[in-house]
Amino acid sequence: MTTPHLRTLVIQIPCFNEEGTLAETVADLPRTVPGFDVVKFLVIDDGSSDRTVEVARECGVHHVVSHRRNRGLAEAFLTGLDTALRMGADVIVNTDADNQYAGSSVPDIARPVLDGLADIVVGERPIESVDDFSPLKKRLQRLGSWVVRKASGTPIADAASGFRAFNREAALRLHVFGRYTYTMETLIQAGAERLAVMSVPIGVNPQTRPSRLVKSSAQYVRRSAATIIRSFAVYRPFRFFAAVSAVPFAIGLALLVRWVVLWQFAEDYQSRVPSLVIAAVFVLVAVQIVMVGFLADLMASTRRLVADSRYRARKAEIDALLAADHQ
Repeated sequence: MTTPHLRTLVIQIPCFNEEGTLAETVADLPRTVPGFDVVKFLVIDDGSSDRTVEVARECGVHHVVSHRRNRGLAEAFLTGLDTALRMGADVIVNTDADNQYAGSSVPDIARPVLDGLADIVVGERPIESVDDFSPLKKRLQRLGSWVVRKASGTPIADAASGFRAFNREAALRLHVFGRYTYTMETLIQAGAERLAVMSVPIGVNPQTRPSRLVKSSAQYVRRSAATIIRSFAVYRPFRFFAAVSAVPFAIGLALLVRWVVLWQFAEDYQSRVPSLVIAAVFVLVAVQIVMVGFLADLMASTRRLVADSRYRARKAEIDALLAADHQ
């Protein structure tokens, strides 16, 4: 006899040595959410050396998956998505273990996914009114979100927010190559995959501890810039290399125009062969970069085929697993 399908929400919490804040985080999360028959909590222990797992159990979290060693936030996030799918999740909400995001906002970000309005919903924090953020951090957050919007083509106001909801389609398709974080890379990938992404305003709680992911504003800028550049190169390679080639091409063209003008109109004309050679070198460099972009785009096409095959295999595996559980 087949059991009826219950609409399931899985709230996943990646953790690394979070024994001090995990209990407060779990206590703040809702046990019931409108539109869902079941709400499950999932803790991903990323190689913690403290009592994170024990605290999770004590708080009533019965779904805990552990990494033997610390593998980074991005890996913990992906492990959570895979485990949540195997748990039968229709919608997955990701939140942080430091209780930064208000648990009362879980229904707000889950509802658009449940209603089919979006594949991914990102919680938009009230950045300007968060007292824990310095003026510099607020400006950097705005700048980073603007760059990600341009790179991804998604209308996201708070690209660094980790408070997100995903449907099964998005969870099956997303992958992260970097180990630092998943927030910006997944948005750029979502734009490339044509997934529907939207923002929803959320509430935040007072800060419980300093961020472990970012030690300083300079480190945040370096790592975020590296993530955005790498992701843009991976998912939109031709546009990336075309943009890079524009710089040497513009320099070479300017030098070439200067040489032509001097050749035609200068009274004290000299051969200026070195200028012509330098202009030619810059233009050739630009052409070579564009050719690299063509090759990268061909490789990206192959990567998309591999990703699609991976998606189909994962979907078939998850569907078979869930079908067996419903028998």
